[in-house]
Amino acid sequence: MIQGRVCPSGNTMYDTVLVPTDGSDHAERAGAHAAFLARAFDASIHLLNVVDLQAAAGPMNAGGVDEAYVERLESEGEATIGALEPIFEDVPVETAVVRGRPSEAILDYAAEHDADLLAMGTHGRTGLERYIAGSVVEHVVRHATVPVLTTRAVETSTVDDGYDEIVIPTDGSEPSTAAVEHGLAIAERTDARVHAINVVNVATLSSGPDQTAPTELLAEFTARGERATEEIATAAADRGLDATTTVREGFPARDILDYVEANDADLVAMGTAGRSGLNRFLLGSTTERVIRHSPVPVCAVNARDAE
Repeated sequence: MIQGRVCPSGNTMYDTVLVPTDGSDHAERAGAHAAFLARAFDASIHLLNVVDLQAAAGPMNAGGVDEAYVERLESEGEATIGALEPIFEDVPVETAVVRGRPSEAILDYAAEHDADLLAMGTHGRTGLERYIAGSVVEHVVRHATVPVLTTRAVETSTVDDGYDEIVIPTDGSEPSTAAVEHGLAIAERTDARVHAINVVNVATLSSGPDQTAPTELLAEFTARGERATEEIATAAADRGLDATTTVREGFPARDILDYVEANDADLVAMGTAGRSGLNRFLLGSTTERVIRHSPVPVCAVNARDAE
């Protein structure tokens, strides 16, 4: 079973949507998408602010912070949530301010309240700073057992009238197919066209950076890509949705992002293996790269616990 409440066509997939907010423009943009999806799926919203006492105390303050300061931080968290509430008009909303490390507190709250979807703003940070400071969003994406929708506050990520074009990348693997049902369910609720795309990774098929992949091997992986994308297109057609398929040779993250821009996509739905540790830093993650650079929201579905 795929993560979240995956139900037959026409039934509710998301009942509870969690929106962690730090008051940033990125969190507000994520909230706007959460509000749209909550209305589409008749879901309720949970707005969460996390007071990070460790960060508030600073690395040199072993004694921590006094209770009066903590109460002030919690009041600021309540104000941050209050500023976001107006965008959820006509949507049931619950609010909470909790203490803890943001990524862990978000995951704990999601589990305790049976959230079906998380919506988070991301700064799209790259480079050395990201590896030193880490990323709350990336940690949540790697460890969440429900889909995580991430977005940056850029011109192309506005909700407007909803979603018209939804991109579902696939390579036929379990991690990639984990997001298919979610992408199709959202497309069905918004009457969006589905774009199933497969990128044959030429870097992994060649024996060296200056070598080209063997023709037979390319043909085999292209055929796999065609089967994987056609399966998505067939599933979309069964729901009465328009669908298009694309198979190309290239580099997955870069080519997915190029396709998103060229086709004016509104949303990307893709799976992730939830990989962590040294292997992730050596090989990277296509989904995490897309999340960091995508000009539109990305709904990432962790396949780690999927059956």
